[in-house]
Amino acid sequence: MSASDPTSLPTPSACVADFCIIPIGTPTASVSNEVAQVQRLLKQTGIKYSMHSAGTTLEGTWDEVMHIIGQCHSLLHANGVVRIQSDIRVGSRTDKQQGFEDKVAKVEKLLAEDEK
Repeated sequence: MSASDPTSLPTPSACVADFCIIPIGTPTASVSNEVAQVQRLLKQTGIKYSMHSAGTTLEGTWDEVMHIIGQCHSLLHANGVVRIQSDIRVGSRTDKQQGFEDKVAKVEKLLAEDEK
């Protein structure tokens, strides 16, 4: 892989992305209905994901993850949400494969050692 032509660089083969979709202009302050719609879509895609109180973590190829986040936007637009903002934090690494469950397990192991 050469960076001499940056337009020919491939996207990373794996990534972990944490995203939070923020529907703007919904009838109420609650967005639980929109979150449920997104979670149903994620379940149908088969991607590895985990919902948490402030968003959802996805694990897959860069292209797959970004495509699915785009589908989440399209789904909510199709269901009447006219404006959506998303916060997305993406990590990738090339030295080893590490999913979001691995990262959490590593920290939990360190914390368990504190209890000894």
